Amino acid sequence: MNMYVANQWKDYEVIDTGGGEKLERWGDVILRRPDPQIIWPLKQETNEWRQVHGHYHRSSSGGGNWDMKKPIPERWTIGYENLKFHIKPTSFKHTGLFPEQAANWSWMMDKIKNAGRPISVLNLFAYTGGATVAAAYAGASVVHVDAAKGMVQWAKENVQLSGLADRPVRFITDDVFKFVQREERRGNRYDAIIMDPPSYGRGPNGETWKLEQNLYPFLKSCMNILSDNPLFLLINSYTTGISPTVLRNMLTMTMSAQYGGNITAGEIGLPITRSGLDLPCGILGRWES
Repeated sequence: MNMYVANQWKDYEVIDTGGGEKLERWGDVILRRPDPQIIWPLKQETNEWRQVHGHYHRSSSGGGNWDMKKPIPERWTIGYENLKFHIKPTSFKHTGLFPEQAANWSWMMDKIKNAGRPISVLNLFAYTGGATVAAAYAGASVVHVDAAKGMVQWAKENVQLSGLADRPVRFITDDVFKFVQREERRGNRYDAIIMDPPSYGRGPNGETWKLEQNLYPFLKSCMNILSDNPLFLLINSYTTGISPTVLRNMLTMTMSAQYGGNITAGEIGLPITRSGLDLPCGILGRWES
């Protein structure tokens, strides 16, 4: 099993884990958040655990709330290499960035820089644009698609923050499935596709998305908008219970069957400073030419 660990961060750190929670440093801000993968006990609740800026408490009825113990800015900036991102604690425990994805950013930046030709990238379910910023920085033209208007605006700000406002990036607020179908009809093609599909979702007209039922047909429809010489296709998943081998199998049946190339799949994670262990955060499947 491959484990892709985002271990090049300076502005972010998983300090410690235990008891269903992680202690994290985002720049100068220390946050304490729940994490379903952390099923081991906390060795010792040190002062560092108690003296955090913010602690997110899950509610037994679903959702939760932040308990802010020290004042923090409404939002602040952290950097990864030359990329910059706004961080802001949201009501659903997230901060606007999944730092483990840096393992993918480095990989895709290398692929784009070494392609020796112009590369067009489509980023689907693109959230606040971590991969969009990375691809644009590496020199690709990018189309960024997400159904949430607020997340698309956040992504725009991240691109500007990284000094990439003049790069060819299009931001589109739309239902991802309908957008892909329209791009096929319009004859638009991409050299690389990134997708981070949710486990479950609802479309604007009540359409339901379930990863187990819909990912394969969606992947097939995305192949219809790939160029004749695609560079890579990346699937990220945070759906519990799905094995990386499932992503490998799907990419083998689709991308490799049509284009050959190489497939890698595995877990994606973050190093834990105190224990020296790795925290698993999700899975990925990569196809590359």
